[in-house]
Amino acid sequence: MSVPIDTVERVTENTAPEALADPASVDPTVAGSAADAAPAVPVTPDHTKRNNRVIWLLLSATFVVILNETIMSVAIPRLMDDLRIDAVAAQWLSTAFMLTMAVVIPITGFLLQRYSTRSIFIAAMSLFSLGTLSAAIAPGFEMLVIARVIQASGTAIMLPLLMTTLMTLVPASKRGRTMGNVSIVISVAPAIGPTISGFILNYLDWRWIFLIVLPIAVAMLLIGMKFVENVTEPEKVKLDVLSVILSAFGFGGLLYGLSQAGEASAAGAGAVSGMWISIGVGAVSLAAFILRQLLLQRRNRALLDLRTFKSPIFTVAIGLMAISTASMFGVIIVLPLYLQHVLHLDTLATGLLLLPGGVMMGVLAPVVGRLYDRFGPKPLVIPGSILVSGVLWALTLSNEHSSPYMLLAAHVTLSAGLALMFTPLFTAGLGAVTPHLYSHASAIVGTVQQVAGAAGTALLVAVLSAQTAALTAAGEPLDMATAGGVRMAFLVAAIISLVAVAGSFFIRKPADVVEGVFAH
Repeated sequence: MSVPIDTVERVTENTAPEALADPASVDPTVAGSAADAAPAVPVTPDHTKRNNRVIWLLLSATFVVILNETIMSVAIPRLMDDLRIDAVAAQWLSTAFMLTMAVVIPITGFLLQRYSTRSIFIAAMSLFSLGTLSAAIAPGFEMLVIARVIQASGTAIMLPLLMTTLMTLVPASKRGRTMGNVSIVISVAPAIGPTISGFILNYLDWRWIFLIVLPIAVAMLLIGMKFVENVTEPEKVKLDVLSVILSAFGFGGLLYGLSQAGEASAAGAGAVSGMWISIGVGAVSLAAFILRQLLLQRRNRALLDLRTFKSPIFTVAIGLMAISTASMFGVIIVLPLYLQHVLHLDTLATGLLLLPGGVMMGVLAPVVGRLYDRFGPKPLVIPGSILVSGVLWALTLSNEHSSPYMLLAAHVTLSAGLALMFTPLFTAGLGAVTPHLYSHASAIVGTVQQVAGAAGTALLVAVLSAQTAALTAAGEPLDMATAGGVRMAFLVAAIISLVAVAGSFFIRKPADVVEGVFAH
């Protein structure tokens, strides 16, 4: 339904709040138009209080669950010793988590439409708590992998639930500030995961990684059961099973292949062929999945509605987000390898050196959100992308004699640049789609993050491994060869970052989108 802009403005700006709460008190013609255009949840003082409570509970719960995505990375060597497994098997503790996320996240668009906010929250936190408990008491490796899969099932649901709820409840004029808090969850939680893990493992058994998180997760579940209310209206939508299967093979195959790229580059021809088979299966399945969604969305039955990409702002934001996420996760992996294998810092020292960058992102995110509300995305994203690119180019000069303090400063500066980018990109991208597509847009954001993170990690690790092997074969000492591999990895990242710099000039703040009404 098309509603004149002046009609929307007249209803929203010139009508008293009590009149908006009582449709009978408004002119029937105008009231009918406004009802079609307005968000599902009316804005009243009671609802505002309730909405804030729901958002903060979701933020806290999401921070806890996303923390687990990277908390295991530092624990792998300890687990190899305690569980008597090799490095290939141990890597499945991270790979299984990532693959589960890739399979579940695309389905969340359907789940968020079909079920209520409270039901989804309880299901997600119950799965995460059960997985955490199972991991803490796991008698062996197989049970620990299963526990990680259960954990990931809950984690995959929480972020799209948070974003969809936020976009539904928060007015466009205040979304930047609130999305800044989401950026804390998305960027800081993965960044500080290795630090927390390193600190725990320095003093306690690996099971304490889960035993410390478990009571927090259970507390969030119980609090949520009491205070999280339904803020959206479920719809009776059907699940397309074929789309789920294609999605699982598509995103799962791509992520598995990418996750094996680093190892395959240093392994034999069999490992390389296996990697390319997995990527090939993923690419073909993903192409079939996209075609299936284009057909289903004509009847509003798509598992992941791709009409979100009709918005140029959303498309540009997703592209920039992918590059930024790839840079962040690639650096999260490559920098610790450099610090430990070249500069010979221990696990705890490495974690502590990376901590200030995570803190920097957490401190800046709310500030960036407020600046977005006032000035829009361009004054933030453009300098942020230049900052990220500049740091990556500077890191190409690192060697086996580089000072840890120089790397600390570089990581903090890089984190500041990413903080300037994430909040505006999330807010502008999601704000550019119509409300009935929020759940699908949130699922797409989560999926792109997983794929981009895996791609960035795989690419940089593969480049690092290949260059290190080449320099070692040429007779260079291992330290110098590894430093050369690190430099080459950062060079590739720096070249890719130039695409983000160019793209940042095309991002802009969207008009307020209200189910087909664009209020400029």
